[in-house]
Amino acid sequence: MQPSVPPFDERLTAPRSWWFIAFGVGVACALMLLPLGTLPMLAGLVGGTAAAGLVVSGYGSARIRVVAGSLVAGEARIPLSALGEPEVLDAEEARAWRTHKADARAFMLLRGYVETAVRVEVTDPEDPTPYVYLSTRDPRGLAAALSGARTA
Repeated sequence: MQPSVPPFDERLTAPRSWWFIAFGVGVACALMLLPLGTLPMLAGLVGGTAAAGLVVSGYGSARIRVVAGSLVAGEARIPLSALGEPEVLDAEEARAWRTHKADARAFMLLRGYVETAVRVEVTDPEDPTPYVYLSTRDPRGLAAALSGARTA
């Protein structure tokens, strides 16, 4: 009996500093409404902070999972049979693949605040997507999960 492949599940949460910025947006909204009185100022603080918090939370809710023979990255679900070998990218190589080496046809789930990534070739001849680029804080873990799930 072979050991089961360790599952991979990562949420690309936004950095803590972004939450302080969201609060700063709320303070700015409160200051804009200050001439109208105390109640509008408080409504601006609460409403502005809540709206900015929803934006930060939504942007940081992207997930990468390897589950049930598929790679689930954000809204995309890609069967592992359509993928080649994963390539772990350090910070410099990841930056290169985000900029001058990037292909406009590639599927990219990238977050600028995550420095490392994994690039996986798409081997399906009917798919025009050349590769999948995934920002991840644990590139070796994701590559191991992809390789292990393909062989299982």
